[in-house]
Amino acid sequence: MLDALTLDQMRTFMAVAEAGSFRAAATRLSRAQSAISHAIANLEAQLGLSLFDRSGHRPALTAEGKALLADIREVLLRVGALKARAHGLSRGVEIELSLTIDVLFPSPLIGAALATLRERYPSVSIRLAIEPLGGPIAALLERRSALAITVGENFRDPRIAVEALTAIEMIAVVAATHPLARSGEGRLLTRSELAAYLQIVQIDPTPISGAQDFGVLSPQTCRVTGQDTKHAMILAGLGWGRLPGWLIERDLAEGRLVRVATAALGRNAQLPAEAYLAHRLDEAMGPAARAFAQALARLCEVRARP
Repeated sequence: MLDALTLDQMRTFMAVAEAGSFRAAATRLSRAQSAISHAIANLEAQLGLSLFDRSGHRPALTAEGKALLADIREVLLRVGALKARAHGLSRGVEIELSLTIDVLFPSPLIGAALATLRERYPSVSIRLAIEPLGGPIAALLERRSALAITVGENFRDPRIAVEALTAIEMIAVVAATHPLARSGEGRLLTRSELAAYLQIVQIDPTPISGAQDFGVLSPQTCRVTGQDTKHAMILAGLGWGRLPGWLIERDLAEGRLVRVATAALGRNAQLPAEAYLAHRLDEAMGPAARAFAQALARLCEVRARP
């Protein structure tokens, strides 16, 4: 009987589980409530399991239902990915390629990859957004972008596929005129000593991080909405913070910024963060998106060479 299971039954089961009732699922699927109830009853009969406890005001997933929900969600995601891939293989070149890039990712690499894309597909328009933290993943989930680049391990979603590109070195720095630049007298500063000074922090404009802080050591913070602003505030001597190495290479070389003398944020005040190319599982990359991804991967390989 299991061979008779249908994708429609699985989608109906997931709709009821997510909506919380047969009526809400019927509204979501634009079907009669009786049809939803009938589909679930047939599914339970075929599986030989009770998926919902109907004794309360609203149907509640049984232990068996909860266990199968994860499996069914995975099946439907993979089916969506299969359909998207088939559609992508049959489609023509995109009219527009929409990208959302993490603020920490090197913009020169994006520019070079887009230049390569334009050589191959000059008719494709480009829509490029630069967003911090949860922004790139939110853009994919909200279907505002076809591709995204996210940095770090804090943002994941089962609907999103990721592929590692390159490491971004995050360096704790301070202006050469700041007291921290002269603190320590040749020794490494402790976490508590860093906490005595204002830290410049990038905030997440999306709710994805749940207001969670990443790498914040000081109770004194200046929270900014843009990486350029964070860079400018640190250069001005307002406080200390972590910035991507590619962005501040010249500032360090010319002495405007110095590394914070601490081991609390990695050896030599430096920690790598992996950058990932991301896209929705249920939306295949078109020819232009694939060309951009391939060009960017090649550039990242060259960047990684000693």
